[in-house]
Amino acid sequence: MLKIFTKKNYLIVSSLIASVIFLNYGCTDKQASAGSFKLPPTPVEISDVKEQNVADKFEAVGTIEAIEEVTIVSEIDASVKSLPFEEGSFIKKGALIAQLDDSQLSAEVNRTEALYNQGNASYKRIKSIVDQNAGTPQDLDDAVANLKVAEANYELANARLSKTRIVAPFDGIIGTRKVSVGAFLRTGQEITELANLNEIRVSFSAPERFLAQLKRNAEVTVSSSVFPGYKVKGKIIAIEPILDSQTRNVNVVAKVKNPDQKFRPGMSANISAVLSERPHALTVPNEAVFANGDQSFVFVVKKDSSVAATPVTLGLQTANIVEVVNGLKNGMQVVKAGHQKLFDGAKVMPVNSQEETSDKEKMND
Repeated sequence: MLKIFTKKNYLIVSSLIASVIFLNYGCTDKQASAGSFKLPPTPVEISDVKEQNVADKFEAVGTIEAIEEVTIVSEIDASVKSLPFEEGSFIKKGALIAQLDDSQLSAEVNRTEALYNQGNASYKRIKSIVDQNAGTPQDLDDAVANLKVAEANYELANARLSKTRIVAPFDGIIGTRKVSVGAFLRTGQEITELANLNEIRVSFSAPERFLAQLKRNAEVTVSSSVFPGYKVKGKIIAIEPILDSQTRNVNVVAKVKNPDQKFRPGMSANISAVLSERPHALTVPNEAVFANGDQSFVFVVKKDSSVAATPVTLGLQTANIVEVVNGLKNGMQVVKAGHQKLFDGAKVMPVNSQEETSDKEKMND
């Protein structure tokens, strides 16, 4: 029986054919994306896991003090006769710094010396008489006492006279004059200052958590922003037995050689002390490490150029590198930059970092 193929039937058949074509095309596209299409490798900077020396350091800012420093003062009331030192110069121990007027004290020494000689002669005469049983023991006792008093007065006069000569108690650099020749000094009045700069003391504070690691005779390095690049080494000589109850800090003093005498008392200083050292620590650049929650990771580059997110345990961290205590082996390669778009199994294409490029250019030059 012949059926009439109307316009309505034609539209229905056309729609069915179009649906079949669309479904076939969709399946083909999915198959292509799942089978034949691959993402291109991601350009990344990589770095080797390196074995190097790592030092755990304590750093602080301290104050420089002279190993020996003193303010030179007068111990008696007297006028200044001379100041024979050159300001700012080096003087030896025992060198004359100031000569005070000694006329009155010299006369006192002469007087007490005469009395001592008189007492000594009287003692000898009375002792001879007593030895001959011509005198009493009391006469001899009185003579001995008088002689001792005369001797003490003589020594006291000499001690006072010696204070008119003010000399350097140690080798050092002498300061400026605080008085002038002819000035009358009172006891305790300042004349100048003297400091030994061949060695210095550096005083600094350390938090209580470092007490177990900071020890006497531990080595420290001292530097100052005043002299960039200049460093000297010394040793800790004292750690205060009592901590500051407010700050929980302990005062530490180090002794340091100052051969060029660049460091001066009162200057600030940067102190660095090595608390522990590990010569074969594994390290990676700081940029290679990323965190997911409380766990740190790095992307390890495999031989097939794919990457794997590897959990790591970190140790000491410096400005450029971080120590990896667990999770990596020496010689592995990790992604240094570009890991933000990576995932497990992603393919990467290593590119030279700016540091490596500059190093190669320097080698070619």
